Order: sequence, then structure tokens, then C-alpha cells
Amino acid sequence: MRIIGGKWRSRPIAAPKSEATRPTSDRLRETLFNVLGQDCTGLRVVDLYAGSGAVGLEALSRGARRVWFAEKSSPALAALRGNLKTLGAEGSVVESGGVSVLLTRLAKDKTALDIVFLDPPWDMEQEYAKTLGFLGAQEYLLNEGGRVVAEHRSKTDLPERVGGLKRVRVLKQGDASLSFYMWSGE
Repeated sequence: MRIIGGKWRSRPIAAPKSEATRPTSDRLRETLFNVLGQDCTGLRVVDLYAGSGAVGLEALSRGARRVWFAEKSSPALAALRGNLKTLGAEGSVVESGGVSVLLTRLAKDKTALDIVFLDPPWDMEQEYAKTLGFLGAQEYLLNEGGRVVAEHRSKTDLPERVGGLKRVRVLKQGDASLSFYMWSGE
């Protein structure tokens, strides 16, 4: 695995030494940032179920102001912290208590976010409903134009609407898909 673009372009990153973690492929990250935009300057990004942190690190490499990572798995946390140290990544926060702890704190602090990326283990489908449900109930958690992106199995169809979130695009790439949501407030 490697960083695709930005100041750390082509720098290798370590993946967790665990079969429970499925890193977002270089190709899918490239597709993601082609849609989101190559320049992340000043953005506030959250990488949920972060694993190695590849998506958040990509955002930092492209100029994100701050990235929050949420991960509970010990092997994944070790890889993530190692990657942050190796790259000298500043502007990041690692939450080892998991997704709920981080999102609750961000909502309580009224932190406005630009990109929220979630990629739970594919065999834990209930995590999509739980996380998207929380995000869909938080009217002020996303900045105007902010997006929630869920990576999931292409065979898994995520809902069109979750609370105030509306799915605006789905990109399929082999076994993986990206569902893009925006706040519609309806």
C-alpha cells in the first residue's frame, strides 16, 4: 500500500497484521479522491473504522487541516500509529475507543466536518446502519457541501436515505462500492 497523491505521494504505508482488516485499495482510494477532489486543503476529515488509516492519511497528504481516526483493533491501531509516526503526520487525532466515542464527542463539540469516510468490516453490516443512522440524525455535524462516504460490498445495497442524509452517488469497482451521501435535511 502507498499514498496516491499529495506531499507524501508514493510513500509506503503499513497494513495491519490481521486478517480482520481489509485495507481500502490504492485504486479505490484514487477513485474516491478523483470524486472528492485532489486538493483537501483546510478540510476536516473523519476516517471511521480506520484500519491502517489509508484514507485519512491520503487526505492529510493532500492538505487536510485535521483528520480524526477511529479504530479499536489493536493490530490496526499499531499500524495506524506507526504510519502517522513514519510520515510525521500532524493535524491528526486517534480515538481508540471506537466510532461511537469519536462521533459522540464531535457532535457534542459541534465540530463541523467536510468528509466522513466509513468502512466497517463487511461482515458487520449492522455497523453501517448504526453509523449512518447517527450521522443522519446530526444536522450540524457536516459543513455545507460536506459528504459522508461509505465503502461497502458491491452486493450490499445501502439505503437511499438515512435521516437527513441522502445518497447522491454510488460507484462500483469490483467487489467494493462507494456510496456518497450529502445532508438534505428532508
